[in-house]
Amino acid sequence: MLHFAICDDEKDFTDSLEKLLERYAAERGEQIRITVCHDGIELLERYDPSWDMIFLDIQMGGMDGLEAAKRLRRGDSQVGLIFLTTLAQYALAGYQYRAVDYILKPIKYARLKTELDRWLRHRQTEQGPAVLVTNDTGKYKVPLRELRYVETFNRSILFHTEEENLLCNKSMKEAQQELEGKGFVRCHTSYIVNLYYVQGVKKLEITLTSGEKIPISQPKRKYFMERLAEYWGDQM
Repeated sequence: MLHFAICDDEKDFTDSLEKLLERYAAERGEQIRITVCHDGIELLERYDPSWDMIFLDIQMGGMDGLEAAKRLRRGDSQVGLIFLTTLAQYALAGYQYRAVDYILKPIKYARLKTELDRWLRHRQTEQGPAVLVTNDTGKYKVPLRELRYVETFNRSILFHTEEENLLCNKSMKEAQQELEGKGFVRCHTSYIVNLYYVQGVKKLEITLTSGEKIPISQPKRKYFMERLAEYWGDQM
């Protein structure tokens, strides 16, 4: 299942692009969903972390596509972006927001197919799994490879990533169930650790490659060390 979003203020154009995407999906034997928004504000308000690709018009009334992309990238570094424009020079500015490419209007099916084929090939080899973090400020898609560890924080949990720390409205039990079998192990009542970042273990303390120290409880130490040995063995 591929979930596309289209953000453009011209209804005739969005209708046309929907038909082209349906044609592409039919040729590939893929199931698709399409969400249509008509300006940047609506796109951000309706943001869905299940979106795989967003077709984003640069020149729109209200919030334009570049500003929408800037805000979108604060919470989602993975979703594909293809900018839509009538003038190529406007699209060049979009690459700072890690756009897949830009397509000039009106869209030709051959160009659309080429871009989607290229994106899907890249996606299959580069994109890793992610976890959804929801809190009072919004929804964020966090790649598992960027998540160092999770810890309890008051009545919530805190996701420690490469770039920032994010509060999440899940329980530690829910996080454990979601991360289990994906290279994460619960080493303490209050901590789940990504084994990729473990540098060493000394007594009841884990040292991460970032230099951070994480406690490991005595009851969980044996299980943790077994999982770590398996993980390190698989990486050799």
